[in-house]
Amino acid sequence: MHRRAPLFTVIICLGLMVACATGTTSPTADAPRGMTDRGEASYYADKFVGRQTASGEVYTHRKLTAAHRTLPFGTRVRVTRLDNGKQVTVRINDRGPFKRGRIIDLSKSAARQIDLVTAGVTDVEIEVLNGGDASSRPRSDAPERDRGGDTSTSW
Repeated sequence: MHRRAPLFTVIICLGLMVACATGTTSPTADAPRGMTDRGEASYYADKFVGRQTASGEVYTHRKLTAAHRTLPFGTRVRVTRLDNGKQVTVRINDRGPFKRGRIIDLSKSAARQIDLVTAGVTDVEIEVLNGGDASSRPRSDAPERDRGGDTSTSW
């Protein structure tokens, strides 16, 4: 009976490790329309032009798109800059930002619409306008981009 104890302990430990490694937030769960959040917005650096996003789309500065850690791809979000009231509506097509305090990364054209390019980072409120759809879910072969840092979110 004592010979089985080490094997049992190993099995229990492996099970716990797998359970702990499993995330609790689902990036494909629909976000409720009207849900809001406040935090900092930034925008994509030029080096990301032409690279594939987490949704499989190729990033371009010309589209009104954005990255969010958990909102489903295809979700439309209204971004309001808090200090000047300017707004832009974007479509989520990537994951990020992964820097503490930041809640959304905007394409350069979206950043221009709220005068964010010069500032680089600003306080915003985001509001979910719709919850995305299955046709805009990430492809299984789309690469995961790791930009490092904090991945916690209130969504």
